[in-house]
Amino acid sequence: MSALNLSSAALRIALLALAALTCAPAPAATAVAGELPAISSRQRSEKKNFTDGEIVEGFLKTAFGAEYHLAGRVDRIRKFDGPVRVYAESDRTDRKTQLGKVVADIAHRVQHLDIAMIATAEAANVRVKLVRDRDLFRTISSFYGAEKAREIRTSLDPQCLSGFRKNDNYEIEHSDVILTVDNGDFVFLDCAYEELLQSLGPINDTASVPWTMFNDNVSMGYFDVYDQYILNLLYDPRIKPGMTVAEVKAVLPAVLADVRTWVKQVNDLKE
Repeated sequence: MSALNLSSAALRIALLALAALTCAPAPAATAVAGELPAISSRQRSEKKNFTDGEIVEGFLKTAFGAEYHLAGRVDRIRKFDGPVRVYAESDRTDRKTQLGKVVADIAHRVQHLDIAMIATAEAANVRVKLVRDRDLFRTISSFYGAEKAREIRTSLDPQCLSGFRKNDNYEIEHSDVILTVDNGDFVFLDCAYEELLQSLGPINDTASVPWTMFNDNVSMGYFDVYDQYILNLLYDPRIKPGMTVAEVKAVLPAVLADVRTWVKQVNDLKE
């Protein structure tokens, strides 16, 4: 995956961050969602026990910074500071149903995040556009303009894309997610989880953390335990938009202790 940051003066927003899942060979899968062999095999071999240092490293590397940075400060925590409502725009009811299950799963596993699907676009602060693969770059152009779309295509060659706009307090105000519907179940679910989660704040990709889906070399298709740690840390009320690395480090020990208890409980993890 790759990440891109842009400024948007027309919207008077300091930062527009984009994350893309780049094209890569995907496992063949024909089963219905939730029964994909490619996902089941990953879940069986998933690493679920991590040291404090391993969790903190991944959190700091994904919650701060941006892999592809053009403008705007990226040295602060960025997150929604209120309910997140997701609207899906598509005529593919099967994919909308899958997306709804993804959103419900995220809501179940992130303790302090209020996220849910919504039926109307007007009240949504996350818009998910479901498109055919052949329409991906035309859609990107409609969102960001033809010139920026060409730059994104050249730099990232994405399979799917997400971006957010934040205000001067580093609160995310709106996110857009673009997913392709016709590249198979595994690719759809892999993109849906990764782009939705990144649209919530952890925009930076890192190749140095092998357990996170926010890594170009990692494909999951589900919400893995390691990334549950990252999102639960980010959305703990003690981690606030605009915090610096030093400010975050000061509260992380107490936050991590509570997050460990939650992640263990929601995943029924053993010692």
